[in-house]
Amino acid sequence: MKSTFFLKHPKSEKETLILFSSYFKFEERKFVYSTGEKILPIHWDSKNRQPFSRGKSKSPKATAIQLQLNRYKKAFQEIETRCQTFDEDFTTIILKDAFDTEFKKAPSGKGIFFRAFDEFVDFKTKEMVWSESTIKRYTNIKNILRKFEQAKEYKLTFNSITSKFSVEFSDYCVNELNHAHNTYARNIGLFKTFMHWALKEKYTYKEDYKQIRIAERIVTDQIALKMADIENILKLEFETERLEKARDIFVFSCLTGMRFGELKLINRENVIDRHVHLKEEKGKKKRVRNIPLHDLAMHMLRKYNYQLPLIANQKQNDYIKEIFELAGYTQMTEKITTRGNKDIREKIPFYDRVSTHTARRTFITLMKKQRRSDKLIASITGHKDMKTLNKYYQVDDEERTMAVDETFKIDFAPLKKVD
Repeated sequence: MKSTFFLKHPKSEKETLILFSSYFKFEERKFVYSTGEKILPIHWDSKNRQPFSRGKSKSPKATAIQLQLNRYKKAFQEIETRCQTFDEDFTTIILKDAFDTEFKKAPSGKGIFFRAFDEFVDFKTKEMVWSESTIKRYTNIKNILRKFEQAKEYKLTFNSITSKFSVEFSDYCVNELNHAHNTYARNIGLFKTFMHWALKEKYTYKEDYKQIRIAERIVTDQIALKMADIENILKLEFETERLEKARDIFVFSCLTGMRFGELKLINRENVIDRHVHLKEEKGKKKRVRNIPLHDLAMHMLRKYNYQLPLIANQKQNDYIKEIFELAGYTQMTEKITTRGNKDIREKIPFYDRVSTHTARRTFITLMKKQRRSDKLIASITGHKDMKTLNKYYQVDDEERTMAVDETFKIDFAPLKKVD
């Protein structure tokens, strides 16, 4: 690949910048980079694209300028050769990054892969299409990739994202970080979203990452409460105000199906005619959801002057578990977690399986038991995908028994033995 130099303002009577240039055919893009060197146009040999080296037109700075331009030529050739040697894509982004580092226009020591990741997160954040929780998830996956690189001594570049990466990363997440199947599947999905963006932005031309398989997420057996459970915790009297507030927030979520992160959006102005008119923070094009409010939900809003006493999600989870333990939900249950191809079974008390998200799952399950349509439920919860909605629906033993008994109403009296 050829490179050359030209003047920014070739007809100027004053000194002008000397620019480095090369054309990247694959990208159909001209790369231009300022060398920082300046020269009078009368001292520039436009035919040979360099300062005059002799004669009346020679600049007093010609030798120094030529030495600097030679550095750019040499660096360009070395970067191209390195990319060929290591089967890297030689792109304008790679070249700019290398030039910035070589000529001290940017801090060194930070690989292009993670710089691209930071740019991706920054772009999406400014685009305002992500929620706070999504930003946290991408921050988390970046930290995991950093630790993976160190633990496995696997240098992450765009060209190292191959089938070997898939195997090594899977082994690291499952066997060293003890990630459950669904956690790993979600993180791979996030990673591939970044790689799609990197391909679009021409950080790479290789598409090997598309072969990384995202295993279908496993529907795990989660806790959904019955109406009697909600009534039980409503009867509790607490010695501390913190548990009463946590209980009220949890019950409010059970009655509305709202995500814990959405509760902060409620205020007096968007509660109209016993409905919360909710516009989500993420998704500019998402329509406003009108969430009906049960009398008890309205009572709780009035109790707290339309500002629910919210705390950090983790602290709320701790308080909810404490509440259910106080309510006597100490029976042991079996929790099955899939890691890789293994099912991990553990016995834990019922109260330890209840969390803020249990409320949303409870709302959907109770509505489904009342034979409410998926379309109606989704209009309240905000689900677009009915498959995702139905993953929240938890069928219990009582419902299974009732379904069988109501379906098979058979008179088998003649078969009974007569005493």
